Amino acid sequence: MSQIIKFLKECSCVIRWHQRYIGKTKHAVFHSHKTGRKRVVVSTEENVIASLDLRTGDIFWRHVLGENDPVNQVDISLGKYVITLSSEGSVLRAWNLPDGQLIWESVLQFSAPSRSLLHVPTKFGLERESVVFVFGGGWLHAISSIDGEKIWKKELYTEGLDIQQVFQQDDSDSLYAVGFLDSLQFVAYHISVKNGEVLEESKKSFASGFYGSMLLVSRDILVALDASRSSIVSIKFSRGSVSFHQTYISDIVPEVAGIVEIVPSKLSGLFTLKTDASLVLFRFNSIGELVVENTFSHPTILSDSISITEGHQVFAVMQHAETKVHIAVRFVNDLTSEALKETIELHPQRGNVQKVFINNYVKTDRSYGFRALLVMEDHSLLLVQQGKIVWSREDGLASVVDSTTSELPVEKDGVSVAKVEHSLFEWLKGHLLKLKETLMLATPDDIAAIQEMRLKSSEKTKMTRDHNGFRKLIIVLTKAGKVFALHTGDGRVVWSLLLRSLRISEGCECPSVLKLSQWQVPHHRAMVESPSVLVLAKCGPDFLQSGVFSIIDSYTGKLRSSQKLPHSLLQVIPLPFTDSTEQRLHLVIDSNFEAHLYPRTPDSIDIFLREISNIYWYAVDYIEGIMKGYSFNGKCKADMEDQYCFNSKELWSIIFPAHSEKLAIIATRKMNEVVHTQAKVIADQDVMYKYISKSLIFVATISPKAAGEIGSVTPEEAWLIAYLIDAVTGRILHRVIHQGAQGPVNAVVSENWVVYHYFNLRAHRYEMSVIEIYDQSRADNKDVLKLVLGKHNLTSPISLYSRPEVVVKSQSYFFTHSVKVMTVTTTAKGITSKQLLIGTIADQVLALDKRYLDPRRTASPTQSEKEEGIIPLTDTLPIIPQSYVTHSLQVEGIRGIVTIPAKLESTTLVFAYGVDLFFTRIAPSRTYDSLTEDFNYALLLITIVALVAAILVTWVLSEKKELRDRWK
Repeated sequence: MSQIIKFLKECSCVIRWHQRYIGKTKHAVFHSHKTGRKRVVVSTEENVIASLDLRTGDIFWRHVLGENDPVNQVDISLGKYVITLSSEGSVLRAWNLPDGQLIWESVLQFSAPSRSLLHVPTKFGLERESVVFVFGGGWLHAISSIDGEKIWKKELYTEGLDIQQVFQQDDSDSLYAVGFLDSLQFVAYHISVKNGEVLEESKKSFASGFYGSMLLVSRDILVALDASRSSIVSIKFSRGSVSFHQTYISDIVPEVAGIVEIVPSKLSGLFTLKTDASLVLFRFNSIGELVVENTFSHPTILSDSISITEGHQVFAVMQHAETKVHIAVRFVNDLTSEALKETIELHPQRGNVQKVFINNYVKTDRSYGFRALLVMEDHSLLLVQQGKIVWSREDGLASVVDSTTSELPVEKDGVSVAKVEHSLFEWLKGHLLKLKETLMLATPDDIAAIQEMRLKSSEKTKMTRDHNGFRKLIIVLTKAGKVFALHTGDGRVVWSLLLRSLRISEGCECPSVLKLSQWQVPHHRAMVESPSVLVLAKCGPDFLQSGVFSIIDSYTGKLRSSQKLPHSLLQVIPLPFTDSTEQRLHLVIDSNFEAHLYPRTPDSIDIFLREISNIYWYAVDYIEGIMKGYSFNGKCKADMEDQYCFNSKELWSIIFPAHSEKLAIIATRKMNEVVHTQAKVIADQDVMYKYISKSLIFVATISPKAAGEIGSVTPEEAWLIAYLIDAVTGRILHRVIHQGAQGPVNAVVSENWVVYHYFNLRAHRYEMSVIEIYDQSRADNKDVLKLVLGKHNLTSPISLYSRPEVVVKSQSYFFTHSVKVMTVTTTAKGITSKQLLIGTIADQVLALDKRYLDPRRTASPTQSEKEEGIIPLTDTLPIIPQSYVTHSLQVEGIRGIVTIPAKLESTTLVFAYGVDLFFTRIAPSRTYDSLTEDFNYALLLITIVALVAAILVTWVLSEKKELRDRWK
């Protein structure tokens, strides 16, 4: 795997790693001239444009355009500019090929959504090469590739018109734009390259109608399917005349059955038809009739054709045979001739090849060689040359959708005497060398030996647990349905598993991943049993589709079991209970709001029935603006023997009025969060009791008009309403309105407080608000005498159905940055101070002390409040440069931040993911419970020995002096 991993060591010696990715490749353009570095320019589904080194796969340069700026097409102009078309054809950019600097950007006129088409001339003189043609939003533009100047533009928008191809015929001074009008009429515009004038417009209706896209086969022939997809329609146009020729597919390919479609490709004189069973390659013969050139069984992938010499073009055919891939490069004009034939072995966890891009080069013997860029099913990228995989990139890690953690195996205690003696010798040798290094007496050989020993004895990369809880496995699930286990020490991939490649369920052809959760975490049998994780997927985008239930071993990545669920999968609820085998109980809610219990064991059903009266859940309909709470009232389908199915009973519902409120965000506490104490001692030695409830939900709604971009409405039309709701009873504990506020809204809930972020239209600034909720029903417990006599109510049972006596404190502050994601640090015992971890618009992670978001802050705190640690009130939250967890690094396209408690109470592990991955560990209250990793034990030992020696010498001298005094 080719990737860039950066290690940083700060003064606290906390080691971090950072991995850069690009995502699944959509387009690729090779640039391998004799002079300069050989590279390939790619655009990806993560809206990334990147230039990769063809020798190593490393990233020369990269730009992430953003979530709302998808890349439509990419090409190279004049051999030095990378031209990209994005945002549905409305934004055209030119980047400098060597270093990726933005040369110019042109925003194009836009009338209505349409296809985005880019045409970069390559066969003409220098003067014509400097113009690129763009169609998008109903307009055709001619743009100078040198400075982005608009040379001319022409509107081609008509209601129902779908322009599908823009091209030039050979070396003509004209341009063709062709498409369909209402899928019943073929339309061709003949346009002057010089001024955009329409020279000729041709139209012709086709009675059967057209389906899908048309494809340019030769300079004056296009092909398309008729509306019934039973015949191929060839469209010939020349000098204003248009003619159709319809050929029934069954007449030339009798064995074709099922749905057919034309594969979008650029094969000069050829085109491909995809059926359920095969790919059929067609060609027009000399008299204009369709003939079948070849038939390939699935899975087969064809590349676009490339020119190697004048009049000779080739394309690649990739065919799978179990774990092997056969690569054949064939000539377009003679498919029986092969310029290259190779077979490579692929790892089965990469899946099938989904796209292939080829490039030719000249060997030392003047013959032609070929390299192939493969886009795999798991979104990885491989370069194949001369029958070998030159490099590979795990770019599926750019699309992480969920993550969890797993402990590493326990280190075995049993060791031999020889090993102990060897380890003792190595330990003594290492400390002696370190002592020589400290005293600056080490020779170059000693320094080399020290570095070698450090690498060999590196604690952070071991595959066993450590006593501080720093070494773990981060298990991530990607959009491609692949599960990776990453080592926290250096970020390497320990194992990976592609679920689709294992055919996890019959009849589930395209499962979409949904959730990753811990399934089994052995504690009592940790030496003999390994933990496992649960992966849940749906067999399609529809919520009525059935689900897939897969359990994976966390240590090895092997699939323990997999089954197709007999019901749909709407929601997954992990429960805080485990059975006798330490498997965590899960509830799967189907589309009928029936709950199915897993694992399906007698032990789990006993535990669930014992706790069923205390289990509640809620569902949210974001479109209708409705929240509903449920409990369980017995078995479902009484006439069947499914004892693990339970009916849901609706307890409450909240309907947010559609004309005034739109759901923006819902946030809850982490299920595994530990609260050290419910009591909070304030400045005057008074005690406030936190309202601690795992059923506390934060809901934020905004005005429907304010759902657009910032500034799209006036302050009078925008508002944000924040709710604190109890999930058991549906009771609204608190409600506050922020007038003139607009989204996007980000929020985090922890203990008894919630922090949320939004934009203030009146102040033209971002704001953060904090709400803290306290339990007044325990106010009587402030009397020490009652506590001594045991007359307090601290141990009395609490029912959420009784109306809670709560008091709320809140405050708002200005905040400099826009926020993408927000979370809070977690520690093992909940003692350490909290920090907010904020993913900023600059794709960095900022740590903000929770004390800055204390609602009790005042402009002039009293002396006792200062002693408590309350910070004087300011209207703006401070941004301290040293508080950036990522320092100078960026986690491009950051989507999530995960915090993991270590065994050391002072330390939190932080994992951030987006297009990049980043890992570090932080100590919000500093490392008060451990020594730093670079602590000089040798110097400490010398100091102790010196002190002991000094004591002995002093004692001897004192005894001699005392003896002399007595003799006087």
